[in-house]
Parts: sequence; structure tokens; C-alpha cells
Amino acid sequence: MQPAPAPTQPLNDILIVDDDAAIRERLQRVIGRVAPQSRCVTAASVAQGQAQLAQQRFDLTLLDVGLPDGSGLDLLAWMQVHAPGRDAVIVSSLGDDATVLQALRGGAVGYLLKNGSDTELELSLASMQRGGAPIDPVIARRILALMAAPGNSETLANIPPERPPEDAPAPHSDLSARETEVLQLVAQGHSNREIARSLNLSVNTVECHAKNIYRKLAVRSRAGAVHAARGRGWLN
Repeated sequence: MQPAPAPTQPLNDILIVDDDAAIRERLQRVIGRVAPQSRCVTAASVAQGQAQLAQQRFDLTLLDVGLPDGSGLDLLAWMQVHAPGRDAVIVSSLGDDATVLQALRGGAVGYLLKNGSDTELELSLASMQRGGAPIDPVIARRILALMAAPGNSETLANIPPERPPEDAPAPHSDLSARETEVLQLVAQGHSNREIARSLNLSVNTVECHAKNIYRKLAVRSRAGAVHAARGRGWLN
């Protein structure tokens, strides 16, 4: 008796939500090799992603976490209400356990890291067409280790997010010196990747600084952070 064939999942219409144009182009190239018949639509923010999802049914949404007007995890939660039954895979430079688990519990069917090679991304996304769940091998290994550790049955629910290195506070503000540098570059219109290159930091660290800036200024977007900081005299 022959085994039943693996289920197939067509990837015809795909939405890519990422504020970095280079990443959007890279993912389009990867998808073109995995599913040549696919049609890709791109968005650069939570709001643009919501607009696209409201207009069209996508087989798959590839979603970044750090977006200029909020978190991709917020868009993931929005999808559960307004676009139920549509698969979403996180593709991010953030790979801390708390973020990964929040995404998976929030409805993501996979979690991939941007620092993976194109070949790794291709293999992971190709597995979806066979009914698989694409998880970066590094993340999968960490989760398995946590689950196997004695007494860790509740640990996965309580893992705090990774924190960026502390640095000294900048004069006359609640922001650290590094956060102020990041905010100044944000105000000049630079993307997180450009800021990372300029300050010799990882994109992950820049995104962590950006989240701290949003929290301290009580805002949810880049524009809101710049406006609030200028109102307090923290920017020229």
C-alpha cells in the first residue's frame, strides 16, 4: 500500500510586508524561485498591509516585526479578526524567544530570520507547499531545548524579550545617547538597515532601540516619535 501523497498548498498570491525595499526585493526573488507562478504584492507598513489584506485574499503573508507605524505582531493579531484563515510567516531580524513565541501563539504558521541564506529561505518556504511550517533551524533548536529542559513546562510563557546593551543617558532627555543617535537618523528619513550600517550596529539592535524610543515617547510610529521629540526640543 503506497503512502498518501503529501498535501499541497498553492502559493499564488503573496503579500510581503516590510519597510526595507531591499528586503522586499530579496523576498520577491526567493519566492520567484520557489513558486514561479506566484504574484507578489508589497506593503511597507502596518496600514498598507491592512489595506492590501482588506482588498484581496492572499495565500501567504510574509511579515516583518519592526514596521514604521507599529509592530508586525499587531498586524498579525488584526489578521486573526479581519482576515482569518490566511497564513502568515514572520520574516524578521528579531529572533528572541519571547517575540518568536508571541508570533506563533498569535497565529503565525512559521518564523524565519533575515540573516538566513536565500537557499535556507527557499527551502523553508517550499516546505509550505507540502503543508509544512517554516521555522528557522536556529529557532527550532532553541524551542526544542527549552521544551526538553526539566521544569520548563511554564518557562516558554514567561521568557522576557532580549534587551539591547545599556548605554549612558543623553543630556536633557529620557533617551540614551545611542537612542538619540538612532532617533536623529530616523528624523532624517533613514531606514533601520541604513541606520545599522551608519552606526555599525545590527538591524536587531536598531529595532530594539526604536522600540525603546517609542515606549519612552508613548508613540507607535516613526513619524510620531519625530514629532514628539521635536516638541520636547530633543531634535534640532
